Amino acid sequence: MQQHWTPDRPASAPAPAPTSVSVPILPADMSSKYSVLLPTYNERENLPIITWLIVNSMEEAKLDYEIIIIDDNSPDNTIEVARQLQSTYGEDRILLRPRAGKLGLGTAYAHGIQHSTGTHVIIMDADMSHHPKFIPEFIRLQQQHNYDIVTGTRYVSGGGVHGWDLRRKLTSRVANYLASVLLDPGVSDLTGSFRVYRKDVLDKLIKATKSKGYVFQMEMMVRARQMGFTIGEVPITFVDRVFGESKLGADEIVQYLKGLWSLFIDV
Repeated sequence: MQQHWTPDRPASAPAPAPTSVSVPILPADMSSKYSVLLPTYNERENLPIITWLIVNSMEEAKLDYEIIIIDDNSPDNTIEVARQLQSTYGEDRILLRPRAGKLGLGTAYAHGIQHSTGTHVIIMDADMSHHPKFIPEFIRLQQQHNYDIVTGTRYVSGGGVHGWDLRRKLTSRVANYLASVLLDPGVSDLTGSFRVYRKDVLDKLIKATKSKGYVFQMEMMVRARQMGFTIGEVPITFVDRVFGESKLGADEIVQYLKGLWSLFIDV
């Protein structure tokens, strides 16, 4: 049986961990529409492939959807590729909502939500680290248990990482371990960024979240627990980007550690 967080749980009681299970594909809920938010920066090579994969997964599962591309004025002219994709798939499926420059991930999501027409919002990376084949499983789990959030996890049975060297794997593991010790979030993969939210829940969390950069996703889960939202987990395989360069460097690691400490003090 699935366990979940409930708003009336006493503050002193430990939060049960969200359950990770493999769920059967149920008939699609025709009352739901899914807005996929794709923030992009220098993703012209990855964007056509990830878009095709999303469309294929959604069409096969017979889900109503839209893909909102939020490009932050990429120097590689990602927006031109996005326009071609809109011409191919149609303006009802591909929405372009570019911005003047890099303004942060949280504001990109907020910008996307303002223009979304879905009942639920899917957030994922545009660099193909997150395979859209997992989306139907996220949705079926959410429907089956009426979760507010479903998040992908690399760190339970059935999940994993491909393409990372030992240093990157250790960095991610240590980051999640430190977060779990300091924040007790109740999820196994706090730094992940492949999730399905109820639209109103994501809007509330973004407004409550203060962090920037890589800490943003982590704080979202901590705030979700504080606010009593229910969360389920699905094992995923994370694959390192095929094209382009990773945006994780020494500066981002320092930013993460500072943000983690600030979040620990704040919550």
